[in-house]
Amino acid sequence: MKRADTDVAELAELLDGACVVARQAGAVVMDIYQNQAYETYAKDDESPVTSADYAANQVIIDGLTALDKTIPILSEEGSHLSLDERQQWSRYWLIDPIDGTQEFIAGSGDFGIVIALVEQSQPGQHLPVLGVIYWPATATLYCAQRGQGAVKISAAGTERLQVRQFSQPEQEAITIAMSRRQPPARVLQRMSAARSYTTVATGSCSLKACLVAEGSADCFLRVGPTGEWDTAAAEVIVGEAGGRIVDEYFQPLSYNRETSLGNPNFIVLGDAKVPWQQVFTHHLG
Repeated sequence: MKRADTDVAELAELLDGACVVARQAGAVVMDIYQNQAYETYAKDDESPVTSADYAANQVIIDGLTALDKTIPILSEEGSHLSLDERQQWSRYWLIDPIDGTQEFIAGSGDFGIVIALVEQSQPGQHLPVLGVIYWPATATLYCAQRGQGAVKISAAGTERLQVRQFSQPEQEAITIAMSRRQPPARVLQRMSAARSYTTVATGSCSLKACLVAEGSADCFLRVGPTGEWDTAAAEVIVGEAGGRIVDEYFQPLSYNRETSLGNPNFIVLGDAKVPWQQVFTHHLG
């Protein structure tokens, strides 16, 4: 077997393992969610975190360590090493034990378990190569391996993911995924009045990105604080489905290059035939 084939097979094995781990974490989270048996705390930035986040975090860390104990794990809910130390990693897991903690607390069910594998593509640059997003409330799994496509696994079976293809990309109505808790006007005011729009609402960043990947929405705009763990898995899944994730200046996102692990404002885009820079006409800052 050639080296490239070996790499593909190794990544496929890690992806399969990560999918199992995501389901295991999801089962733990759903048990806590359904029994309302959790505590809520405030982080330093005043965002909420729960004992369910910590429980899922431990399940994921234990599971990924069992897959390969040599791969470091960077979690939203863990301690973060310095940039100098992190940049020495050739690959690492990047996880968000519960993406959408506010939705978990609110009881909407719109939260996900997020696992990505990030590899060093060249010195100082890292690229997500595996993505897993599990929606435990619906038992739906989205996963992808860079260069190998993306799939959705649910009670309906397994289907290949592809962003919606426009027949008239310069004039068809665009469906925007947005938060249940955000007034639609806050998003629509940043978009061209020359187009018409519909909206579909769900919770976490990762799940909205999955809506774009499966073609249920065409784009998703996020303005405000997020972390690299919010986009890494989605970037692989959306990319393999034919879309992309970019910052507000339509530049690629970066990973493990800054002291801070925060993201810029970003946009998840579907069909590449749509003139997106004409759609997002207003600066997002």
